[in-house]
Amino acid sequence: MRDRKEKWVRIRIRLIGGVFAFFFAITSARAFYLQVINKEKLVKLAEKQYQKIVPLTPVRGVIYDRNNAPLAVSIEMDSCYAEPRNIENIRETAESLSHLLGMPRSVLEKKLNGSRNFAWLLRRMPPDQARKIRELELDGIGFVKETKRFYPNGEVAGHVIGFTGLDPDGLEGIELKYNSTILGSIGYLVTERDALGRDIDRKETVVTKASKGHNVTLTLDKNIQYITEKELAKAVNESGAKGGMALVMEPQSGRVLAMANYPGFNPNSISQYSVSLLKNKTIVDSFEPGSTFKVFLIAAALEDKIVTPNEAFNCENGSFSIGGRTIHDTHKYGRLTVSEILKYSSNIGAAKIGSRLGQERLYSHLKDFGFGARSGIDLPGEAYGFLRDGSQWFGVDLATISFGQGVSATALQLATAISAVANGGLLMKPFVVEKISDENGAELEQTSPQVLRRVISPETAGKIARMMEGVAAEGGTGMNAAVEGYRVAGKTGTAQKVDPLTRGYSVDKRIASFVGFIPADNPRLTILVVVDEPKTSPYGGVVAAPAFGAIALQTLCYLKVPPEQSLKAKHETKEAPAPASADVSNAAAEGTIDEGVEGTVMPDFRGMSMRQVLQTMGKRGLNVKLLGSGRATEQSPLPGQRIGPSDHVWVKFGASA
Repeated sequence: MRDRKEKWVRIRIRLIGGVFAFFFAITSARAFYLQVINKEKLVKLAEKQYQKIVPLTPVRGVIYDRNNAPLAVSIEMDSCYAEPRNIENIRETAESLSHLLGMPRSVLEKKLNGSRNFAWLLRRMPPDQARKIRELELDGIGFVKETKRFYPNGEVAGHVIGFTGLDPDGLEGIELKYNSTILGSIGYLVTERDALGRDIDRKETVVTKASKGHNVTLTLDKNIQYITEKELAKAVNESGAKGGMALVMEPQSGRVLAMANYPGFNPNSISQYSVSLLKNKTIVDSFEPGSTFKVFLIAAALEDKIVTPNEAFNCENGSFSIGGRTIHDTHKYGRLTVSEILKYSSNIGAAKIGSRLGQERLYSHLKDFGFGARSGIDLPGEAYGFLRDGSQWFGVDLATISFGQGVSATALQLATAISAVANGGLLMKPFVVEKISDENGAELEQTSPQVLRRVISPETAGKIARMMEGVAAEGGTGMNAAVEGYRVAGKTGTAQKVDPLTRGYSVDKRIASFVGFIPADNPRLTILVVVDEPKTSPYGGVVAAPAFGAIALQTLCYLKVPPEQSLKAKHETKEAPAPASADVSNAAAEGTIDEGVEGTVMPDFRGMSMRQVLQTMGKRGLNVKLLGSGRATEQSPLPGQRIGPSDHVWVKFGASA
């Protein structure tokens, strides 16, 4: 009996021990799960109970031009916040702050009542404003340093650089394309609080600072960009145009030195501008290139040995019917050589060359030059342009595409294709970012020039370049692009715009352009100027060519590219001859020309319109450089003086008094 009792006691002890062991194992497992496996999650939950964490703006890297001049920087500014739980009288606090924050008291009071823990009052405020608020020493009102994006050069290169939002993520341009590179890591404002949500010690607030992002160095040159923007604005304003675009590139490398749009915008105050003004039209918008396309037509025909520079075509005295449509030239021409077709910009001559080349070969060459495809530039939003497959060309399409109608291209595509002619036949990939570096200046990534493909042979490129020189020479459509001391190779363009209502070509809206490279024998620059809807003249040789010349001259001087002495001597003006007799002066004033052994007498152009001057030039066989728009105000030589064979003759136009 006793043994049975002892045995039962031992069973009970073991049973109870087993129960305790079971619960101990469960408790240990739970403790292990909470303290080891789920530790991080629980720590964060605990921190949320006694810590308040507010994310701060990351510090963006600097954007530089190629000479390390800052184009976009981040500056530290005070951001003001409120902790409503620590404010005893919200109404009085709102009253005190409303005039300093520029915010109605009712709005501010609503904001303070809307959140018990934290509320931003104003982020990135000016120093004086922050100082005045600090002087009030209000409970529950604090400050933290945040960065604000600042563009020290205002509008200069605004479309390329882009801008940021409040986040501050990039929203356009380089700021958007390289956002992840430029954007640093987020910082945090961390404060400890008690069970009631009050700060334990506001003076001991811990701030985890945001780390800085990488710096980006562009191929842009701030000074060349300024020159380009200034001359583009001048061309647009003087011609009464809607807007314009301009590009400056290194033809040998594909580096973009300047990329301008007009009107521009200041990225420091983007809220003042409409959305349409913020886009970079040089890569986003495409347009019909017009006669500038004749360069690529003739280059293709020369490359395939379809024509020679001196081969002549009948230009039908200015009117030619093909495919049920009639093609016209601005002037009536008879037989013109291929070189003259380019120089005088004959549409009929271009159509005949295109017909001989054929649509398959022309389409293939245009694709090689990069039309109808993105160039791959490191900027967001690039358009493809429009080039239909050659198998879909019907009727008059081959003829019209030969002189730049029925096809569209971006300004960048056009400048890149012309650069291929300038550098000997290589299509380069355009780029705007030179390198990426860390905050200490150590180089992380370098962009090297990239050849996409060969489009024409060096021999063909040399031939077409010499032909393009004739465009800017005496008698050419682009002689206003001539730059004293330098050889210019270029091409004018005038294209009709499509009317969005009729879906046909507009009667009066045109795009005028000039594209070329300089010096022609050893190109340093490719320059494109496009003027949208000029009012004074629709011709690229009148409104865009002078801007090309001005940009080229100032940029070459800035780059210290010396002029050719032979050309410089050729353009030097002779000493002014003695005053002409009264009879000669009167004859000049009447628009007649007295030709003697010493040259032609300069007419009096003052007060004439540009059309009247052009008519007089045509009748008298004069080669005069036209500057500006409006009525003729100045001229050289003066009325009645004789014009020598090497004199530099010009007429300047301006607003009439």
